[in-house]
Amino acid sequence: MSPEAGWLLVDQIVPRLRAVIPRSVLCVGAEDHEELVQDATCLAARIMDNGEAKGKRVPHQSAAYYALQHCKSGRRAVGHSCSDVHGSATQLNGRSRLESMEEVVAVNEENGGEIFTLNDVLSDDQEDPGTKAARKMDWETFMSGLSEREKAVVLQMIEGKTFSSIGRKLKLSPGMVKTTRIHLAQKAAEVMGADILVQAARLPQWKEDLNACREKLTCKHERSHCSPRND
Repeated sequence: MSPEAGWLLVDQIVPRLRAVIPRSVLCVGAEDHEELVQDATCLAARIMDNGEAKGKRVPHQSAAYYALQHCKSGRRAVGHSCSDVHGSATQLNGRSRLESMEEVVAVNEENGGEIFTLNDVLSDDQEDPGTKAARKMDWETFMSGLSEREKAVVLQMIEGKTFSSIGRKLKLSPGMVKTTRIHLAQKAAEVMGADILVQAARLPQWKEDLNACREKLTCKHERSHCSPRND
């Protein structure tokens, strides 16, 4: 872009865009008017640059006009897709709609006004894949350092067998089973950390965040339904 075109863009086109966009262009999703001004500025600069590349001089009024029309139709500086569910044009055409994961979908009045949000419908109680992979690696490291007898005891404990049944199965005395169990706990703490039992029983972080948001919404709902005090 030539210096003259850059001067027109800054002094003539941008003020027009700032004056018109807040009143004429509809924001889509999380967009705001300042973001749309930036998008329209980029579109206008592209129009003027393309004109200069073809040896034509594009009037700044025309560049501002067409940049505004592009914004109104859903075109953005990053692209113009009518099939992308997140695209502005797709949403303006009514083919998709963005909703917050905290959108309330139901309220259980019988259970103290418990609120159910969209994330309750879509969320899964399982841990994220990264946590699963890390725990699998820790478990493999832990098992590789055990003797055959210790591995057999671990497998029996996983199946829920009692100490007496483990002793009969492996031909070990109850005292030996207890001692082996203590050694296994010590090795597990060395490999996985002293707080491994706390981590194993703890909910995934994303689940705790969802529960915190749900409790916040429940408290907000309860406060909104509290009757005012009569002094």
